[in-house]
Amino acid sequence: MPRSTLTRFLLATTMIGALATAAAAAPQVAAAPVAKPETPSAKIEKVMSFDRQVTGVAVSEDGRIFVNFPRWFEDSPVSVAEIKNGKLVPYPDEAWNSFRAADPKDPGDRFVCVQAETADGHGHLWVVDPAAPATGFIVPGGPKLVEIDLKTDKVIRNYRFGGDVAPQGSYLNDVRISPDGKYAYMTDSGAQGALVVLDIATGKAHRTLDGAMPTQVDPDVKVVIGGKELHEADGKGVAFAADSISLDPKGEYLYFQPVTAKTLYRIPTSALQDAGLAPDQVAAKVETVSASEPNDGLWQDKTGKLYFSAVQKNAIETQEPGAKERHVLVKDPRLVWPDTFAEGPNAELYVTNSAIQNSPRYNAHGWTEKTFNLWKIVPEKKGEIAGNPAFDR
Repeated sequence: MPRSTLTRFLLATTMIGALATAAAAAPQVAAAPVAKPETPSAKIEKVMSFDRQVTGVAVSEDGRIFVNFPRWFEDSPVSVAEIKNGKLVPYPDEAWNSFRAADPKDPGDRFVCVQAETADGHGHLWVVDPAAPATGFIVPGGPKLVEIDLKTDKVIRNYRFGGDVAPQGSYLNDVRISPDGKYAYMTDSGAQGALVVLDIATGKAHRTLDGAMPTQVDPDVKVVIGGKELHEADGKGVAFAADSISLDPKGEYLYFQPVTAKTLYRIPTSALQDAGLAPDQVAAKVETVSASEPNDGLWQDKTGKLYFSAVQKNAIETQEPGAKERHVLVKDPRLVWPDTFAEGPNAELYVTNSAIQNSPRYNAHGWTEKTFNLWKIVPEKKGEIAGNPAFDR
């Protein structure tokens, strides 16, 4: 596929780091998930289609919608945008979206390869930039978490991460903000999975569960879509480490899972906040929630109900608090790799589809089909989606 000068350079650079051995105190892997056959109880409505790959979505407490476009396979004229009157408006401004593969200057103050964003319910938008185009070589000085004031549309603070937090081979993937606004939790889905915790007041961040089994790719798990196992030209299968992330309504537990895995985990946030805990002490706090399967997006509403983007099934599934089985909320062939969730102020659940299985990574001759959309999930029963816990705090 054609690539810009920078992208060629990035792809030519070997990713470093290898998967570490599992932590001794890692929890037991769950059995195969229980899937309950049933008729889907919701449908999807298209909000907007895009001509380039979309991943993240965020919705503010007043209903503003934001999306992002990572530089995985091609350059992009915009990294983060607000949807206004059916059009994409660079956000927070043109300057932050001015990075180009052919003009890679000032990566610390421009969006390089944004993967996700979230609205915290308190008037702020948080944007995760792993700064690794093509999910490869990190542009030095680029990894960051950017906090934006939604009232002024100005950057409040730019939390930049060095090699101790975002080393070469890492890929900061998604983020959740604690209810009290004191901590940001991120997943690293790169070569060696981990969680990253940021103390918002001090600006200090640390990696945890770095190389521990719950954050790593499970080599026994294959991603199969339409009866075909996804693999790259060299035969390597889908290998995304810690990716899915969600906070319970009180912010007491962080739920997480690698895409390429068969178990959903959680850990008390108190264990993540203590940077002084030894790795084995943190690993001992990890709990198995339930069996799972390859998922990308994860969400929790204010009742604690979990929502999963079931990438192998073109579906969204749910799991009640304390339950082991999952229910099909919506299943639709247009959900081509359902990716990331966001929930609006009136319990409207949104999801992007990023069509990863159609990408050049898994198809030697390039994109098989470019189908990138933002969808709104419309349940048949009122109240089935309980609402965004962040908007009740």
